[in-house]
Amino acid sequence: MSIKDNILYFDEQLRDTSCRLVAVTKTHPVEKIKEAYDAGHRLFGENRVQELVEKYALLPHDIAWHLIGHLQTNKVKYIAEFIDTIQSVDSLKLLVEINRRAEMYGRTLPINCMLQIAIADEETKYGMSCEEAEALLQSEEYRQMNYIRITGVMGIATNTDNEQQLREEFRQLRGCFDYLKAKFFRANDDFKEISMGMTSDWQLALEEGSTIIRVGSGIFGQRDYSNTSR
Repeated sequence: MSIKDNILYFDEQLRDTSCRLVAVTKTHPVEKIKEAYDAGHRLFGENRVQELVEKYALLPHDIAWHLIGHLQTNKVKYIAEFIDTIQSVDSLKLLVEINRRAEMYGRTLPINCMLQIAIADEETKYGMSCEEAEALLQSEEYRQMNYIRITGVMGIATNTDNEQQLREEFRQLRGCFDYLKAKFFRANDDFKEISMGMTSDWQLALEEGSTIIRVGSGIFGQRDYSNTSR
């Protein structure tokens, strides 16, 4: 199917749900992204800061960009002016820097941030424990932040075909969301997102309560690493 057909397919699959699609552009050229844009899609995700900055400059600015890859504190400055959402907040130190840079740019709207929770049985994946996320939200530093808005949690499941394991990991993330919602955001409607599920497991994630799925190859085809920025 074409990129337009893929976008329309996901639009149909998610039509009667509260879940949204982030079209993941990692390694894919601007021409392919423009096809998805021309099909009416406006929510895109990028893993790498350098690629994100380059694509932002070349594409229409009504796109809501999500940074979904690991973010180093020294690279926040490159995206703080325009980013809509940073899904991969994995430390208080990073959140402090995001808030600081957003203030420097004088943003009228805060940067949406999601707490990345470690759910995979893989040491190479980033993320906090739910207990660490709780400690972050209890910290005085967080309470003083005026330029970020915590909108939910994000997790990356194990790369496996084991459906039961995937469901357990997705349920772990949903459980962490429910706990943090009840303790810190009971009266705050901003905290509503559970970002989980990718091309290979998005249907399971949707069944387990995902509100954002992150799909790349399922829309754009296999990645072309010759387009990766170094």
